[in-house]
Amino acid sequence: MPELKADVVVLGAGMVGVGAALHLQQRGRDVMLVDRHAAAGEETSYGNAGLIECASVFPYMFPRDFRQLLKYALNRAPQVRYRFVDLPEFLPWLLRYYLASSPERAMKSAMAELPLIRRSLVEHEVMIAEAGVPELLKRNGWLKLFRSEATLGDAAREFERARQFGVTGDVLDARGIRELEPNLSGEFAGAVFLPTPGFVPDPGGLAKAYAGLFARKGGRFVVGDARTLEQSGTRWRLSTQEGAVTAREVVVAMGPWSDLVFKPLGYSIPLNVKRGYHLHLEPRGNAVLNRCVLDADQGFVLAPMNRGIRLTTPVEFANRDAPANFVQVERALPKAHKLFPLGEPVEASPWKGARPCLPDMLPVIGRAPRHPGLWFDFGHQHHGFTLGPATGRLLAELMTGETPFADPTPFAVERFG
Repeated sequence: MPELKADVVVLGAGMVGVGAALHLQQRGRDVMLVDRHAAAGEETSYGNAGLIECASVFPYMFPRDFRQLLKYALNRAPQVRYRFVDLPEFLPWLLRYYLASSPERAMKSAMAELPLIRRSLVEHEVMIAEAGVPELLKRNGWLKLFRSEATLGDAAREFERARQFGVTGDVLDARGIRELEPNLSGEFAGAVFLPTPGFVPDPGGLAKAYAGLFARKGGRFVVGDARTLEQSGTRWRLSTQEGAVTAREVVVAMGPWSDLVFKPLGYSIPLNVKRGYHLHLEPRGNAVLNRCVLDADQGFVLAPMNRGIRLTTPVEFANRDAPANFVQVERALPKAHKLFPLGEPVEASPWKGARPCLPDMLPVIGRAPRHPGLWFDFGHQHHGFTLGPATGRLLAELMTGETPFADPTPFAVERFG
């Protein structure tokens, strides 16, 4: 097979990789997308709650409340579960995560990411319009439900903090909840309604629509193995089903699998994962769920996807490649049935995925310091689907010498030494 050439190879065709590829293409680069799957958006970008979280000012940091920590330690919190066998591997990373979650450091992370959060929906809107899929963006916000006065009070205080940064919304009582979602059942102290985030009823479908736009504009998508990447003189080379590919520059945008590339190249980056699961269920009768709903105290989300009502679980700390453990889904299912009229599952078994996380809950975006032409764009924690197009723009601006729209310094890999 003849050798294929490109200006840039982007490794990973999830929302982060496709966002970077489109922005680089827009700036005149000949870009090739490489993924182990034959289609875009088959992994983490498929299995999320479909939210474009433009109102999520504060990252998901490690809790500091002692009672909550005790529940986590005893594996009794619905929001978090861990595999005991994997705990020794996770403990050093969890300590770094805990230290990075101090009020001062958490605010520093929030302020670093804020320009990306503010840009997230705008970048998606541009790409959705160009891809010709307006039906994949809903603008009815999302609802966070709280069953106790204590958890509602905490959420209301965080919402008031977020108002300082332009977030809009309302704290609702039980009547307000019923007006927005008449088919929900349960006793609630109240809710926080955020009207501005976008909702995508087919997250994997949106990643595929963006990849289709990339192809229509002349981009190439090939199936290949990122583990074959090697430096060859001033170029980078890897194997694909179409033959060997070489490029001047490579972007590592492989989410939780990015370590398969950076570790062999000698980079020690504290990338870990928070695993999660989802299951689609049919709504019963004429029941309608109008928007994404979080049951905060029970630790699950219901999202009205095209395929059915998607039940998503929170966080499981486990080795990325360990066998699936559906206990969080099994525990959430009876609670979800009480919250909303749900019928039979659509799939035979739940889906399992992994969120790529760094201890400060900020992604790595920018140049690899020891390898000319190598760039990083991974570690987006819970916000890869939200931030993919925005971080793709930031990366493309750095790679092409433009003035970046956000300060890239907090995202540099050098912050880890």
